[in-house]
Amino acid sequence: MAVITSIKPQKNKKRVSLYLDGEFGFGLDLENFVKLGLKTGMRLKDEEIREIVKKAEFQKVLDKLLKFASLRPRSEKEFNLWLKKHKVHQSLHEDLFNRLKRLELIGDEKFAKWWVEQRLQFKYKSKRELEFELAMAKKLIEKKYYKWGKLPPFNRKMKMREFLGRKGFSWDVIKEVLNSY
Repeated sequence: MAVITSIKPQKNKKRVSLYLDGEFGFGLDLENFVKLGLKTGMRLKDEEIREIVKKAEFQKVLDKLLKFASLRPRSEKEFNLWLKKHKVHQSLHEDLFNRLKRLELIGDEKFAKWWVEQRLQFKYKSKRELEFELAMAKKLIEKKYYKWGKLPPFNRKMKMREFLGRKGFSWDVIKEVLNSY
């Protein structure tokens, strides 16, 4: 059992630092701090501390993820890559995904529509041309995939990217094809 000995605001102003038994314990967002009614002198069990830290971590990651997801529609693959890049603990993945799905900030169909609209608007190509370009790039990759299938994922993607680049495909098409592998 630990006692909250001090509560100090962080530079962020939207978070506070809680000190347990005179030493830094953890940081917490103001929303959870107020909801939980934490005060100096309160005694917390180890289980309660773990639960509070989990809520704090969830909210911290969610805030960053909302900034990422609100800029434009995101695919589920982009969401998973973001979580991996930022080393988010596996136990939070499903709750974060469900929250963004509910907010309609994540979805492959919405992302695909946005991507096609962007290509049409900025590349002046018809929908048919875009579909043909993607299909052609996928066919080329499938034809040569046997060469790269046993390579580590990073090396495989690098080889595929370089191959499509040499064939004259735009970066957007290359990225879309690689995301499907």
